[in-house]
Amino acid sequence: MSTPPPADPPDRPTVTPETVAEWQATLTRLQAERDSLAVVAEQLAQEQDEDLSVSDLLGGAGTAEGEDGTPGESDPVSLTVLAFDDDALAAEVATMVPWVDHILLAVFGQEITSGRPWCARWPEHDEALARIHHAWLAWQELTDSRSGATGPSVWQRDHLEPLLLKLRAPDGPFGACTTNPDHPHHRLLPHPPFTDPDSLPQPGVPRTSV
Repeated sequence: MSTPPPADPPDRPTVTPETVAEWQATLTRLQAERDSLAVVAEQLAQEQDEDLSVSDLLGGAGTAEGEDGTPGESDPVSLTVLAFDDDALAAEVATMVPWVDHILLAVFGQEITSGRPWCARWPEHDEALARIHHAWLAWQELTDSRSGATGPSVWQRDHLEPLLLKLRAPDGPFGACTTNPDHPHHRLLPHPPFTDPDSLPQPGVPRTSV
């Protein structure tokens, strides 16, 4: 009985410049996610060494202790980064930077133009800092495997796209910053006037409106 000849090996797929670019983009994205998660893991480890819980790190609800050391009622802590004290704010922003640079900008950011401005000093813009932090918290939750297969898509639709539309609008918080990276210029926009106390309704006084 004769042995059949071996089958010809399958043809190798053609590698095009587009294929290489796609591989490189995927590799860059995965490396950025790895680096960002490594920073988060290191931060969590440091906080655990200091006997702080994960909820303390993320601004979640903590559990207060009574005078006798027994657990008391939950003491809610704000998740809004603008409510953090100076030390917590510095630690939180430092943890966010790899995600902002290597995921938010490197993957989803587009070319900086006058119609799509960006500011490298974004932590100094309160509105930008708050919006980016909120999107970052949502990214951690919705890209977790426990959020299901649609989690990343929900994050992109409900958090990423509105974030970029607002931050990179010509009249957004970066509108007064120079868009040319070769000639950077950073300027904070003045906030609107505070509420006029004379406009507040007074008890027993009929309210007037225009």
